Parts: sequence; structure tokens; C-alpha cells
Amino acid sequence: MFSESTWSRKSIGDVDVVYHDGLYHLFHLVLPNHDFIAHAISDNALNWRRVDNALFIGDPGNWDDLMLWTMHVTPDPHEPGHWRMFYTGISRRDQGKVQRIGLACSEDLYHWEKADVNWEDRRGMHDPQHILEIRAKLQSVVATNIKAKQNPDSCFPLEPAEEYYESSPENERNWVSFRDPFYFCEGDHSWLLMSARVNEGPLVRRGCVGLMEEVAPHQFQALPPLHAPMIYDDIEVPNLFRIDGDYYLIGSLREDAKIRYWHTESLEKPWRNYYDNVLLAQGNYAGRICRDDKGILLWNFYTSRPDDRTANNLLPPPKRLERLANGQLRPTTYEGIHDRVLDELDSKHLHVLKGTHEESFFRVDDGSLKLVSQAGYQGFVFNEEVSCFRLRCHFSMQGDGKCGILIRIDADSYDGYYLSLDLLKGIGQFRSWRTGEEKSGENMMQFESLQEGFWRVRDPEDVEIQMISFGSYHELSIDGGVVLSLANATFSSGMLGFYVETATLQINRLEVHRLEPPTQTDDHLTTGWRKNGHVAQEGK
Repeated sequence: MFSESTWSRKSIGDVDVVYHDGLYHLFHLVLPNHDFIAHAISDNALNWRRVDNALFIGDPGNWDDLMLWTMHVTPDPHEPGHWRMFYTGISRRDQGKVQRIGLACSEDLYHWEKADVNWEDRRGMHDPQHILEIRAKLQSVVATNIKAKQNPDSCFPLEPAEEYYESSPENERNWVSFRDPFYFCEGDHSWLLMSARVNEGPLVRRGCVGLMEEVAPHQFQALPPLHAPMIYDDIEVPNLFRIDGDYYLIGSLREDAKIRYWHTESLEKPWRNYYDNVLLAQGNYAGRICRDDKGILLWNFYTSRPDDRTANNLLPPPKRLERLANGQLRPTTYEGIHDRVLDELDSKHLHVLKGTHEESFFRVDDGSLKLVSQAGYQGFVFNEEVSCFRLRCHFSMQGDGKCGILIRIDADSYDGYYLSLDLLKGIGQFRSWRTGEEKSGENMMQFESLQEGFWRVRDPEDVEIQMISFGSYHELSIDGGVVLSLANATFSSGMLGFYVETATLQINRLEVHRLEPPTQTDDHLTTGWRKNGHVAQEGK
């Protein structure tokens, strides 16, 4: 996990990741200012080191002098070994109501120069002569990561073509969507995708994935939308990629703060849906893909406030994307987390969480557990406390009651995380349940539903479960696919176990491993790398 800082309003925003020469390069926005694009590097996709910022907003009068928004970094197909960053900018001239797309170039991913633009500074046409002369001397003659050279032959910044898209802020919506670029190259053809809106139809149903084709190096021509479902307000942060002959389009929807996807056999054919096209549960947003030496990774930022998404965001570990036999995509646990296994927890000895005469449990010799609660709720916890862990098992429940997993539970108050699992309907609910300040009346009971996820039940009598808690990150997988992915630091350590309510729970193939805790705090970007409260040596 990493964030910008916990004490200020600054927060990580949309992300883009490139894998090159054994390093992951993370480029991300910093909210709410949007005044630069940050850059961090990692050799394991878990620990990050910030390096020099990549881009800054332009000087006053430039097309990007107000804010920078989502970017996409990709190899330059016209200059091998070089890189291009397509990025979103807005200007003070338009009061931020019009989004445009610009370009920056780099030879090494660290030093960036803005590409030439065809943009005229229209400020102060009637300034005194002395001021006009000074401004003329300041005109850009050398490109930097702040300044762009003026060039009337440049097509940048790119704007939406009114033939296909909303293009003027003088409309009912009072702003123009044209942002979140994504570059896709296949054979001799290459395209630029973006979040845009068609110019007709119901006002809050015009969101589409816009399209432009690169007809010459750094020259783009507008095309009709790649996908216009006519149901969403915006399809943010689009991604296009291909697996085993099928094309996949990923987009994030503001309506419910979820990441969805569509698929097709050919870009000339309509985009189709599966019965479940949600890749990650609510709170995971602005998904971006990158390819490393093992396949495709899905990245995003996580927000505990889906209705806001501008503060306290975190970058969780990525997910490995897999294609199932029927063509569906499935996010799975990033293998780097498994590399942090330390040792196995003693799962042979448990005790009941609360005393009663009605409940009992016993262990079967083959390594299984049978937990019984005939009269009501009962928790069964391991004797050892644990902070970071990976729990794997198979659930089979008999009866009409309930079951779930207890995480970081306090022995006296029972405060902690409660993971409710409905094995028949395929519903997982992750909850925080704790005791508030004394004498605070009804506010002493503090219950919060943190995230809910769903899966398709194949066999309710044999459900494969994996639960990971790694620092503030929590992840539930069912039958190999990630169902819940969230961040919460309310509880840091406690007892681990299971709960049963008016049912019998059979747990097979149980194994619990401790994980090496994160070596960086969530806010290490501003405080440095830390381990156990002390600054750790580099590389530890």
C-alpha cells in the first residue's frame, strides 16, 4: 500500500504503471491539486521509492496551466528505446471546463519534455508595450517538463471532433469530457482511446470510449467512438488489450465506483458483456493494466469514500489478470504476496471465543476442522495472535445458519474484523465492529460495512477460500478469483478464526501462514521507508 500523506489533504489519484528492465514505474496524480504527475519505482510492486516528478502544469497561458489529469506511458513506436506519455490537461482560459490531451517524450522514463503544441497565449492582448516585450522573451524556445514549444504544425493538444463528440462547454453539461488517454498499437495500426461523450442522446447517458487513429508519427485523426453503450455518464480510464485472440476493454464507472470490462472477437464487432463484468468491488477505481514478465497486472487506487474519491486514497497491491476457458477475466492474488510467507501458524489448537454449553468443536485426524454451533453464534479462534497472514481452506456448511472468518479479534471486547460468507448466494461482506469511547451512549457500538463482493456459486459444499491480511490491505479470494480488495487500518493484530451460527461448518485443507509485514508504512512517501517504527535501511 502507499498513499501521499495521512496528515494533509494530498492523496494519490489515477495511476499508470510501466514495467521495464526489471522495474515497475508508477506514474500517478496527486489530488486535489493536480499540479504534477509523480513518479515512483519498485522492484517488487509492493515497496516504492519516489523519484523526480515527471511533469508539471504549464506556465500561465499554456493549454495545461490549470491542472494535469490521467496519463498513459507507452513505448514510442517511432523511436525504439524512447517513451511517450499521453496526458490530460485543462487550462485557466476555459476555467477547467474543457479537457484536452497532450504529449510528453522521454529517452529513459525519468526525464520528460513536453511535445510541441499549437496553442496561442491569448492573455493580455492590450498589455503595455513593456510588459508585452518581457512576455515575448519568456516564450518557450526549449521544451521541458513544464514548457512546451509552440509549433503551428502540431496537432497537440488534441480536442474532441464535434462530428462525433461533445466539444463545446456551451452545452447543457457545461464542460467537455476528453481525458484519460490510452495508446494501443497492433501491427501497422495504432489508436488513442479516451474518455469522451457522444454528441446526442440522453444527457447523462452519453459516456463513451472515444477513438483517434495515429496516421503519422505524433499526428492523430478523429474516429467514431470505439464503444458507446448509451447508459453511463462517463467511461473513465479506458484500457484496450488482447488475450488469446479476444479484445478486452476495461473502464471505470463513476455511477458506482467499480471497474468493469467488455469483450469482442474483432474491433469491427459490437462489445459484449458477461453476466458479471465487474473486475473489482466498489472502492477500487481507475484501473490500469501493464504487462510484466509474467503476464498482465491490473492496478488501481482504492478509496474508502466512493462518493468522493479525492482524499485518503491508497495504492493496493496489483492483481494478476487471467482469462478463463469461457473468455471471462479473473483477477487473482499478486504472487509477490506469496513470496512473503514466513512460517505456518499452529492451526491444530483452537478455543471458543465465548463460553457456552451448546457449542463444541473437534479436529479430524486428516487435518480438517468441524465447527458446530447449534443454538446461536460462536467463534472459534486459534490460540496464537496474528497480524499479517494468508489463510487457505475449503468450506462446507450444513444447516440453514451462517458462517464467516474472524480477523484481528480482541480477546476481551471481541472487537475486530468480521467477514460474513454466504456460501449459497455467493456474497462476502467485510465489516469492522468495535467499541467506542466509554459513556458515549449508543455511539459506543461502532459497526461499519467496509466492502461487499459477489461470486457465482458452483458447489456450496466445497468453496475454496483464501483470506489475506497484509498491513492495512485485506483480500478475499473465492475459488481462485479475488472477490474483496480493500484497505482499512482500524485493527492491526488479534486472534484469527471462524464463526458459526446455527450450523455445522466443515473446514478442509486448512493452512495458515504468517506473512512478513509490509516494510513501508502507508504514508512512507512523506516519512521515508519504515519498519517497526524505525527508518529501515535501503533494500530491507
